[in-house]
Amino acid sequence: MARKSTDAKDAMEELRSNLESSAAPHMGEAVRMAYEAAKGDPIWTMEIQQLEEMVKGHTIGTAVNGWLNPYPKTDPRSLLLGHQFVPFHDTSRYILQLQGRQSGKDFVLQGHAVTDCNTRKTEWMIAAPSERQGLDSMDQGKLWSRAYDLQIVDYDEQRMGSDSSTLLKSAEITFHNGSRLRVVPGRPDTVRGRSANVGLTEADFFENPLETWRAILPSITNPLRGGLKKARIVSTPNGKGGLCWKIIDKGAGKKMTWSIHRITVLHAVLMGLPVDVEEIREAMDDPEGFAQEYMVEFLDGSNVLLPYDIIQLAESFEATEVCEWDGTAGGGPIFCGIDFGRSNDPTVCWTLQKTGDILWTREVLVLRDMSTDKQEEILRSRIARANKVSFDYTGPGIGLGDYMVKHHGEWKPEGHTFGKVELCTFTSKFKRELFPKLRRAFEAPTKLRIPSSTAIREDLHEMRQIISNGEYNYWSPRTKEGHSDRCTALALAVRAAGGETAPVEPETFTIRRGARYAG
Repeated sequence: MARKSTDAKDAMEELRSNLESSAAPHMGEAVRMAYEAAKGDPIWTMEIQQLEEMVKGHTIGTAVNGWLNPYPKTDPRSLLLGHQFVPFHDTSRYILQLQGRQSGKDFVLQGHAVTDCNTRKTEWMIAAPSERQGLDSMDQGKLWSRAYDLQIVDYDEQRMGSDSSTLLKSAEITFHNGSRLRVVPGRPDTVRGRSANVGLTEADFFENPLETWRAILPSITNPLRGGLKKARIVSTPNGKGGLCWKIIDKGAGKKMTWSIHRITVLHAVLMGLPVDVEEIREAMDDPEGFAQEYMVEFLDGSNVLLPYDIIQLAESFEATEVCEWDGTAGGGPIFCGIDFGRSNDPTVCWTLQKTGDILWTREVLVLRDMSTDKQEEILRSRIARANKVSFDYTGPGIGLGDYMVKHHGEWKPEGHTFGKVELCTFTSKFKRELFPKLRRAFEAPTKLRIPSSTAIREDLHEMRQIISNGEYNYWSPRTKEGHSDRCTALALAVRAAGGETAPVEPETFTIRRGARYAG
């Protein structure tokens, strides 16, 4: 191993010398040398334990073997770190890029696609597991387009209905040279279409990844329309038995051979990604989640809790995100679910009202970056009018929960207390009680109504059932919007509505459409 490391450093030094020399080779030769140097870096063959030790003493933001990106600063490809440079320049027809979270997967995929669009007239179709991820990926494509000064002459967004809150069908950019870049939701019915190169981002997290792959693969079949086409799959692993696992498990094919890149957070950090691994590990406080999301390990399995088609059945324009309560008598019993957040995630209070046998959403209150005192002040009136509240009594929610039961009473029948607030500690056992009941509420669509909202739909869709070592649990990736906080709050509200409640004088309300709380 010491010899390999020395060889790599010698190669890096030769590359550095050539790049700095006035007799530097042609750009194509410099890129080739940089590619070979990054590809041959000995960290790719090291055991995880060795990488862990190297990371401990590593200077964050530097490449451990001194690798240099050969592109001039005016070229957007100069931003590629070593772990991105290798899959970006891989010329294989079939590429599987297994990579840890937030280490530049979409940046590489969209960069490769846009570079191809800039070089020749071609077409790329990128499929993503959700609308949010698809449009985020498209944003990366727009960034690359601007960096290349590749003029966008048209942008077209198609949805299932005329309203902007309805499900996305596709979003497409047309460039001035006739190339096209299209993003579609990763579902079998939306990926069928024109002949194109295909990219699947977070492919293992599609609702039906194997069926979607079967539907999208024919897009690359015909070389007579735009030449030979490529397929790129980039994803974090999502359990054994999924699309990525099957590609790896079947090994080398006869005609169809996959070029596989497996990039953990350790590889990325050692090649220059400025991330503190131990800080992330400590913050996540979930060994299995860290193993999957950052160490690219396959757990036993994972499933979407609420697929889009189930969510869509419960959507109604009569359900509301915002309402005003006028204090007069009337209406049905009211139930709240509160998922408490303080700094990293928002607090969400989901209010349901039972009318007949239907639970109608009346309010989805989202509070961001707000002190606990201010949150309590806002939540106080909502708890007062509710018949029952199920509250997230975990971590930072413990203090506020104690305050709430002191002022509103605790619902704890086994302790013979029948107040309003049920304190819910999120153990694995409790999650296995909570989320299946939410799924059943959606499967009986006449029983639950939620607003037609992209933010709500995407939040609900993020929650997953994770299976590991025969045990199952529920987990959601953290995004810029939160941690499936709306989904958790709704599950708590459904729980609150599922049993006996404390009596309360109900109130009527006035719907205020189109408004949003700034939080």
